[in-house]
Amino acid sequence: MAALYIHSFLFLQCLFSLSILGAAGDLTDGNSEHVKREHSLIKPYQGVGSSAMPLWDFMGSTMLTSQYVRLTPDERSKEGSIWNRIPCFLKDWELHVHFRIHGTGKKNLHGDGFALWYAKDRLEPGPVFGNHAKFHGLAVFVDTYPNDETTERVFPFISAMVNNGSLVYDHSKDGRTVELAGCTADIRNANHDTFLAIRYSRGRLTVMTDIEGKNEWKNCVDISGVRLPTGYYFGATAATGDLSDNHDVISMKVYQLMVEHSPDDENIDWTKIEPSVSLLKSPKDNVDDPTGNFRSGPLTGWKVFLLLLAALLGIIVCAVVGAVVFQKRQERNKRFY
Repeated sequence: MAALYIHSFLFLQCLFSLSILGAAGDLTDGNSEHVKREHSLIKPYQGVGSSAMPLWDFMGSTMLTSQYVRLTPDERSKEGSIWNRIPCFLKDWELHVHFRIHGTGKKNLHGDGFALWYAKDRLEPGPVFGNHAKFHGLAVFVDTYPNDETTERVFPFISAMVNNGSLVYDHSKDGRTVELAGCTADIRNANHDTFLAIRYSRGRLTVMTDIEGKNEWKNCVDISGVRLPTGYYFGATAATGDLSDNHDVISMKVYQLMVEHSPDDENIDWTKIEPSVSLLKSPKDNVDDPTGNFRSGPLTGWKVFLLLLAALLGIIVCAVVGAVVFQKRQERNKRFY
């Protein structure tokens, strides 16, 4: 019996380790899956030196060069965006973004950040990193400035949000009231390439980073129960306020993931799906959790509970079995005297 609980505990540990590593292992290396060029921004860019691109529209302070698309310069009160013109009808996809955030501002003297979007509406400027607030779809924010002075987070901070038009990103709380999960990411003024990957497949949303120059993906967000429709647009926006940074996008590559779906899924009109997430807790609960990492981080509360419960049961069973075995040995030894 003790062996059974010990094996169960070890099995849970293995599952936990695999859950952390599995997301990284699932990400495509960029070669095995099919890149969708109609949704991808790849050098050499077409339209350099003009105000138009065949597959992309940009507005605001966005500037197209031969090496990067600069959403904002390192100047105050700038907003810029770039949006794919063609809606994406892939059920399962992965977006790889090569980006760079840099500027002359020192610690806590830079901002505000940029965002990646899979959204219903495009080219609608607003207060959320250069996009309108009540959007429909998915947003991944790279926030470089802490607006909430009481926060315990370390910035820059990456977070994910799914919206059906009813939620509003609150800058004063750095989006904690509506985010799903997130992680700290040291991405400013890096002397090596920095990447971010967003994967959506079978209702699972995964956000990974490769920002340390090691060519390794690391887990940032991993959430199941996400429902996103087809027919939305990919885009990137950025904004500066009293503080500023250069926000550069070097490439955005969208890959089609070859995933089989059930017959029921195939019969769904995916263009009519409402963006949503099945959560154990409401995003509003994040306001009471300064770190925002109670859910879908590397170690969530229920995982801790299960591991501690398994460990406690294993210890109790081992102690009982050990006591019984010890007592029987003592009785057996007495019979030999």
